[in-house]
Parts: sequence; C-alpha cells; structure tokens
Amino acid sequence: MNGSRPSRRPLPSLAFLLLLAGRPGFLAAASPAAAGAASTNAPVRVFISADMEGIAGVVTEDQLGTAGFEYVRFREFMTNEVLAAIEGARAAGATEFVVADSHGNGESLLFEKFARDTLVVRAWPRPLAMMQGIDETFTAAMFIGYHTSTTNPAGVRAHTFSSANLADVRLNGVSVPEAGLNAAVAGSFRVPVVLVTGDDAIAREASGLIPGIEVAVVKWAYGFHSAKTMTPAAACDLIREKARVALSRAKEIRPLDGQDAGRARGPLQELPSGRAARVCADRRARGRPRGALPRQRYPRGDAVSRVRSQLSARARALTGGPAPDVRQEAR
Repeated sequence: MNGSRPSRRPLPSLAFLLLLAGRPGFLAAASPAAAGAASTNAPVRVFISADMEGIAGVVTEDQLGTAGFEYVRFREFMTNEVLAAIEGARAAGATEFVVADSHGNGESLLFEKFARDTLVVRAWPRPLAMMQGIDETFTAAMFIGYHTSTTNPAGVRAHTFSSANLADVRLNGVSVPEAGLNAAVAGSFRVPVVLVTGDDAIAREASGLIPGIEVAVVKWAYGFHSAKTMTPAAACDLIREKARVALSRAKEIRPLDGQDAGRARGPLQELPSGRAARVCADRRARGRPRGALPRQRYPRGDAVSRVRSQLSARARALTGGPAPDVRQEAR
C-alpha cells in the first residue's frame, strides 16, 4: 500500500479482519487447503495480492507515486513480476487467477497484459481491501511486491497501510505487517499464503509468521530509501521459479490462524459466531520524527475509528439485520 502520505486509498483493513472473525473457525485450527482438486477437471485457483514497495528497484517515491519520474516504468516492472508469478503457478498446475491491484490508487497494474483466465481487482473502496476477490475456492494465495511493517524499520519503505496515519497495527496483541493481516484474511477462508516477494526484511518477517512459506528476495535493504537490488529480468526469473515451487508445496503450508499471531490481550470484539479477534491501530502523532512516536488510540471520529465503529452494525447484519454501508474512505 501507499506508505508515504495520505492518498485515495481507504483504510478498511483494520475492520475487515474483525468482520471475518465472524466466519466459523476463524480462530480455530486451520487445516491446509487442498493443493490438488478433488477432480482432475476442477480448476486450481490462485489469488495474488500485489503491492509495489517490494518490487525490484523500488526505493523512493520516484517509483511509487503518479508524480514520480520513474512511476510509469515501474508500473511495467510491477506487472511483469505478477506475470512471472502467474507463469510459475501455471507451471505447477494453476488454471485460474484473481489479482488484487493493491498499491496506491489501486490502478498500478497494466491489466491489459494479463491472460483471459485472469481477473483483476482495481481501485477503492473494497470490503476486503488488499485481499478483495479471495474466497474458499482458492488453492493458494501469493503476495507480490510486499514490504515490512511500520515497527520494522529495517525494510525499504516500511509501513503498515499508511505511515502518515498509523504507527502500529496489531493482531491479537502482536504487531504485524500488511502480510500478516492479509494472510489471516486468507486463513479465514482456509487458503494458505505460499509465497511472498520483496526485500530481505519482509522475507524474514513473513517467514516468522507463516512457517514454510516460500520467499523471493529481490533486493536487500540498506535503509528506508536504499537497497541493493536485482534487475527486473532477474527478479522475474526468481519469482517465476519460487511461485512454481510454492504452489507445488501448498499442501505443506498451513493457512494462518488468527491465534498464530499471539494471544489477544484486553477486550475482544465479539461476533455472532462466538469467535473473537482483536485488531488495534495506533495513530502516528503528527509533528514527531519517525522512530520517536508515542502509541495512542484513534479518537472517535477519525477515519479508522469510523470504520471500526461500524462493526456492531455489521454484526447485526450477519445475524439477519439490514446490511450497513461499510464503505469508508480516509479523509
């Protein structure tokens, strides 16, 4: 997602995980998704969530924002890395793909480059944010171009959803990157995340959250705005092979359970199924240097707070009440 400044991207991500906590078994032991279809004629579906900060060569806003002088070129590089993942997954038997364009305005991928068996999710708002389009029919999920969390400054462009607004995001009391929250969403549908690509820092972070996950390290971080990087062609070669191996190992990788990120502390948000999860967002205090930020709750009326305040209405909808409008954009 966009870590530099507020954009058109909404911030539903801190609420949708709580909504999904109402799905039966979200916090129960997750069983591995079947990598092979029950019938040889059944499709093998792969979901891909694509961000941009973890793409080879990306180090600054020059590559990430529409005003950046390299943005047009890096849209193509991002698209090619996703295409490489699709090629690798196809070699391992995948037959259908859904790709969620999840960077900036959600319109970064050159979607005309994709084959007819691929659907692309674009723009905002969308209920599952970076994971829109996933469901229980998918064999595996892959994260392309991902980055570390705000609390892990070792990574290039480290942030969690919005560095301008959030200093920390925690799942069940444990700080997680976007990959952690998004993997928990996939896990609620019993879909394992089998591959993450990006710098060496997100590879370590993801490996700690999801045992056995394949990682494709396309650059090595020196700092927030610098890295040693593969060329685009070399990165695509690596991602293609890692995607092939990852999908072939899908049976070995457990979908992420909400409790895998740690035990919840404090009040839990209860949902109709009797399951519970807790997502906490800490606001970045304005006017303070990065790295010296106090943690504080969102005040009532703030963008994320407004999204989270709709959870009770959503819970009523899940039990048969009128469905609320949960679309909410950051202001």
